[in-house]
Amino acid sequence: MSEPVVTRFAPSPTGFLHIGGGRTALFNWLYARRFGGKMLLRIEDTDRERSTAAAIAAIIDGLTWLGISWDGEIVFQYSRAARHRQIAEQLLAAGKAYRCYASPEELTEMREAARREGRSKLYDGRWRDRDPSEAPPGVKPVIRLRAPATGEVVIEDQVQGRVVWQNSDLDDLVLLRSDGNPTYMLAVVVDDHDMNVTHIIRGDDHLTNGARQKHIYEALGWNVPIMAHIPLIHGPDGSKLSKRHGALGVDAYRAMGYLPQAMRNYLVRLGWAHGDQEIFTTEEMIAAFDLPQIGRSPARFDFAKLESLNGHYIRGSTDADLIAALEGLLPHIAGGQELASKMTPALRAKLLIAMPALKERAKTLVELFDATRFLWASRPLDLNDQAKALLNPEAKSVTAALLPELAAITEWTPEAIETVVRGFADRAGLKLGAVAQPLRAALTARTTSPPIFDVLAVLGKDESLARLRDQVG
Repeated sequence: MSEPVVTRFAPSPTGFLHIGGGRTALFNWLYARRFGGKMLLRIEDTDRERSTAAAIAAIIDGLTWLGISWDGEIVFQYSRAARHRQIAEQLLAAGKAYRCYASPEELTEMREAARREGRSKLYDGRWRDRDPSEAPPGVKPVIRLRAPATGEVVIEDQVQGRVVWQNSDLDDLVLLRSDGNPTYMLAVVVDDHDMNVTHIIRGDDHLTNGARQKHIYEALGWNVPIMAHIPLIHGPDGSKLSKRHGALGVDAYRAMGYLPQAMRNYLVRLGWAHGDQEIFTTEEMIAAFDLPQIGRSPARFDFAKLESLNGHYIRGSTDADLIAALEGLLPHIAGGQELASKMTPALRAKLLIAMPALKERAKTLVELFDATRFLWASRPLDLNDQAKALLNPEAKSVTAALLPELAAITEWTPEAIETVVRGFADRAGLKLGAVAQPLRAALTARTTSPPIFDVLAVLGKDESLARLRDQVG
């Protein structure tokens, strides 16, 4: 490419980092990294009433968790308002903009007339060529762009293809409000120009904005960045993504126990494809990502696919990394503080021994956390309903008869324990499950767990015998 690639992610800090915003940030980041460029972060905080410090923190935290980094300092759009006003005045002086004195009542009438007539153009241009001397007294004007009234505006979009609008259907944009504050449309163009942005990658809900913003670029004689408008994410049923589908903040996915590398892999495949490949390392994503491979149809969010992918990444993680991920999750989930307070070196060692078996079953870190409970639960265990039903009087009697033989084991290993339990079952004329399942219920408070002999071994002899005695009386 003739000039270094510069992309930008430009969220409004009016709430959390939405999952769609996370994907947009990822696409910008991957494209910049693919071509050895930069991705910049700009916080579009011109809406002073709705922009909050908490939302800014949530956006930064969400990007950091996803592993998406930006280059240079964060740019805050509101701090650049003087520069935006300067450009509006420059356009005014060049005759490329004009002062509009239309009252709120007149604007309402124009909008209603446009709706009745089915026109997309809401402003009728009544102040476009009038002399400011005709202005009514006491009215503070806005500054509007003198947009082309004829011809067409074309965007050769990297995703949508060639998109054409008739200029007669587009309004003369407000650049500066009557209170002197710049509009979003002006601020975006000025900031993208001043930040040397070469590629604008954003949701296709901004496609028409692209046409309007191109008018501003052309009025200023500035180069128009290459644009790529990506389809929005829809729910599994094809409707607009809602909270029930997964329209949540990135922080919610962390709290649900998804790994950041799994989220990156899932998000990159929402609307982008590289052959039939489904699993990507970050390096593979960077090497393969390009804009023309983004589809034009909305991607559909699929929780089952995300869970399956997350399970793949859990199974592929080292045991030590999973324990670290689990510890990182604890502040964000119910009951996490209880485990955090018990995380001694001894417990961490037990978790490390148990992890190979535990991670085979878990699809999320929350499931993994739940599966570790038997290791750190306080005695006596609070059995779930299925475990209580399994540990009936007959099962308790069998377990009580086995206890002395378990107590006599000198080398507490899975192999030694299995030999004793199998021998006991054979002598009692019982299937192994009739002995093992009551043990599982008494030791873990549930009916599913890693292999029971591994459970006994990792708990240790003293803790195992104590738990069994708690349940059989």
